Amino acid sequence: MRKSGWMALIVCGALAGQAGAVDLDRYLKRDDFADIKISPDGNYFAATVPMEDRTALAILRRSDSKVVGSFVPPAKNHANDFNWVNDNRVLIGLAEKIGALDRPRLTGELFAINADGGRGELLVGYRVEGNGPGTRIQPKKVEAVAAFLFDDLPQDDRNVLVSIWPFSNEPFTRVDKLDVQSGRRQTVALSPVRRAEFVSDANGQVRFAHGAGADNVNKLYYREGVGDNWKLVNDEAVNGRIEQAIGFSADGKLAYFTSEQANGPTAIIAWDPATGTRTPVLRDPKVDPSRIIHRPGTAIPVGALFLGDTPHTRFFDEKSADARLYRSLEAAFGGDAVFITSSTKDGKQLMIEAWSGQNPGDFFIFNNETKKADHVISRSSWVDPAKAATVLPVAVKARDGLELNGFLTVPAGRAGARLPMVVMPHGGPFGIFDDGSYTTESQLLASAGYAVLQVNYRGSGNYGRAFQAAGAKQWGGAMQDDLTDATRWAIAQGHADPSRICIYGASYGAYAALMGAAKEAGLYKCAAGYVGVYDLPMMFTAGDIQRSGSGETYLKDWLGDPQKLAAVSPVNLAAQIKVPVFLAAGGEDERAPIRHTKRMEEALKKAGVPVESLYYPTEGHGFYTDAHRREYYAKLLAFLSRSLGGETANAAAAAQP
Repeated sequence: MRKSGWMALIVCGALAGQAGAVDLDRYLKRDDFADIKISPDGNYFAATVPMEDRTALAILRRSDSKVVGSFVPPAKNHANDFNWVNDNRVLIGLAEKIGALDRPRLTGELFAINADGGRGELLVGYRVEGNGPGTRIQPKKVEAVAAFLFDDLPQDDRNVLVSIWPFSNEPFTRVDKLDVQSGRRQTVALSPVRRAEFVSDANGQVRFAHGAGADNVNKLYYREGVGDNWKLVNDEAVNGRIEQAIGFSADGKLAYFTSEQANGPTAIIAWDPATGTRTPVLRDPKVDPSRIIHRPGTAIPVGALFLGDTPHTRFFDEKSADARLYRSLEAAFGGDAVFITSSTKDGKQLMIEAWSGQNPGDFFIFNNETKKADHVISRSSWVDPAKAATVLPVAVKARDGLELNGFLTVPAGRAGARLPMVVMPHGGPFGIFDDGSYTTESQLLASAGYAVLQVNYRGSGNYGRAFQAAGAKQWGGAMQDDLTDATRWAIAQGHADPSRICIYGASYGAYAALMGAAKEAGLYKCAAGYVGVYDLPMMFTAGDIQRSGSGETYLKDWLGDPQKLAAVSPVNLAAQIKVPVFLAAGGEDERAPIRHTKRMEEALKKAGVPVESLYYPTEGHGFYTDAHRREYYAKLLAFLSRSLGGETANAAAAAQP
């Protein structure tokens, strides 16, 4: 039985929808929680709790299921990551999101709280105040810095290792040892490269630094130990590879890297510091490693989770105890994906997450000695996986022969039924990908009677470096053609009614939606764009990407020459669009400033194209406010229904303030 239990911290009731209409609240209701981790001694759980415009953290005592501690950040701030740094203290990394679809922007603030809710303090960050250097509260003359945890030093209950980033463009970073009680810091290592991230060994010695300057060329450095000189072990400019250290073998003699290859997916290799020898240990034939699997209770890498047609795990040694543990868990959970998210220090109690395209996620505690699992909580307790829309993996050949992968979500039992279809390209576009997991938006659209096609066009992540690079400077070109080819494939396979197809997306997906309507006359019956970019040259002068040297390099390398991009900007192609359009945007959007949408709307009106719009001055890159989200999706469903004939929102949900 799925349950929400103590996560009733969030109060929102689902309305009973009228027959044949979409109950918006069922899909817009926020998850009971996002992530949950067990304390090293097994006495507590800590979990992040999504709220309307922030993400809180709550601590539950296992003995009586009582919430004994909590942390609620300011508006638009989020408990982005958290770690138990000893049996009784949690360190929380904060992030800001100006909009619901924004990627979390790590602020570098670290907040600590005891398991019982006491001693809640901001230890590092730009909002810290204090008494002197190296303490929580620092005078204004002390350099402001950001800090990010990378080693909780399991053998040291008092200290952790954090990477320190000065607030400047492309900074040289360093490593400090942070006292999680007092906030005092002591520098223990300096970086040989800008924007470095670090990896330490089992003894807490900093051994690797990986970073890049404004040119975005990646370099990996290694050192034998404290006081030794850094040695360059990989330079992207020399061999074209990007390598990042992920940890050490159990005996400490080998280091493991992820290594982006010239062709095909990323590999995991073992590197011998004594000889410099690289030995491949793990590579999926199709997709990149998504999450590294560590031996429970340690930081030793032993395998990886891969998100292909279905999620699956692979191990350095398929006969190892680690592999056998996962195989038994996967068998027990009946085909759902399984991942150990945390464990007690002794590795005897494991927090297990199980999920699928129909299941947002269930969490269990697995006793590694008795081999029994107890259900802890469900991420979205009101979702019945048996009644959710079906998510099917698809493979499509693009016109140039490139294989494209993605997912088709259909109402249960309706595959191959020539349904009205919504093509929904993901945002990003580069490095982002759809993975087939449960998503509320595709489930909502399926509940309205639509098939939902999500294709990982070239430029998407997860399918190797060459696949991602194939999207460079292909805005409106081959990336767009991939969506067209996938749409025509769905028609040919009998999944979609060719007379009832619309294209809809957010951010880059909104660009692709409008570009698809302009480029493919007659294929789509309508187009909808949410917080989109429609004037590509404007991206070089407005928005947050172009504010740094590395951001400017990214735009030049991945979008192209701004002088040539006007020709593939929907704002200049409005006269080619012959179908109704729906646009929505927020006034505080820094990633896709509202000017993009307003210009697009003006161009469409000038061309005589039917266009509806929805603006919220106080929203950003995606809408936070519940009432705004409800109105947005009610209008989106009504818009799609006029062209495709699907269901609309029930009147009660749509009318709520």
